[in-house]
Amino acid sequence: MHTQMSDAELIELLRQDDQAAMREIFERYWKKLFNVALNRLAVPEQAEECVLDVLISVWERRNNLSLKHTLATYLAVAVKYRAIRILAKEYQKGLQNTVELKAYELYGYDVSSVDEYILEKELMETLETAVKQLPEKCRLIYRMSSEQGMSYKEIAEKLNLSEKTVQAHLTKATKTLRSDLGKQYPTFLISVVITSLHQLL
Repeated sequence: MHTQMSDAELIELLRQDDQAAMREIFERYWKKLFNVALNRLAVPEQAEECVLDVLISVWERRNNLSLKHTLATYLAVAVKYRAIRILAKEYQKGLQNTVELKAYELYGYDVSSVDEYILEKELMETLETAVKQLPEKCRLIYRMSSEQGMSYKEIAEKLNLSEKTVQAHLTKATKTLRSDLGKQYPTFLISVVITSLHQLL
């Protein structure tokens, strides 16, 4: 029965503690989410753990789950953010002796918590504000890529543009966001966030 249900119906059952609904969500999205995680993390074990953490979190938060977008988008973004945390932790280990990281520490941040800090509300709100300030076409294409997971080809077909034009808009958006966020945050944090938002989906 659950296999015939829409995502919205499954979410409603999930809020009622329906374990079968959770199993269906798992079966429906596991492979795609695993590929998303693996594409960025490269290590199968890490990718599997990443996806499991996200799905377990969905079950634990089922009674208060609120989706602004589709379930597919919600799960993909959740995996994306979880992967960012993993990457940030590895990035931190690789940079802990660099001048930049030491400078970051001098500003009063605990280096050991960089992976948590990167996902703090302040950074994501700053990113969203910067995205809203992009030119209209540039902003639209950026959101289609980073939030909806659309490829260059899909965006080009949707907007009746060439793939090169789409790529140019995304390149401009990325450079602008790096510049805007770079005024407030260390370069390596911005690099991890922006790169992940573009390449995970």
